[in-house]
Amino acid sequence: MNFQLSTRYALYAALEMASTDDGRPVTAAQVADRYRIPPSVVAKVIQRLVKAGLAHGTRGTTGGYRLARPAAEVTLIEVVEIFEGGREAAACSLAGCGEAPCRQMAECRLRRLFEEIDEQVRVTLASVTLATLVAPRTPLAPLVQLAARRA
Repeated sequence: MNFQLSTRYALYAALEMASTDDGRPVTAAQVADRYRIPPSVVAKVIQRLVKAGLAHGTRGTTGGYRLARPAAEVTLIEVVEIFEGGREAAACSLAGCGEAPCRQMAECRLRRLFEEIDEQVRVTLASVTLATLVAPRTPLAPLVQLAARRA
């Protein structure tokens, strides 16, 4: 599954909104600066998040954007689907297959494989919340060392 750039930028913006500990709003300029994205592009992406009901905007000098729900209740698939929509069942995931429907699509083994991969990606994205991604992560090395000592 390939994502559009706007989807990636929306995920960045949503993560920034999720990472504010005290509920302060995040501005498009802050997201743009952090990820080196043109501010006008970030503003458009955030407006789509607002229109979809995933974020709220506040105007003024102390304004910005916040998530409409707690970060623990917003999954990555929600953000992705705003920008990617539902993928057509008849669309081929292989680049270069052309615009016209493939005559071999029904029996194409690669198509079935890529459909399964896409479904696994969707399931994974549906299982991960914004809160999960912004939470402090435990370094893996101490866990590996602990497991080695127990063995």
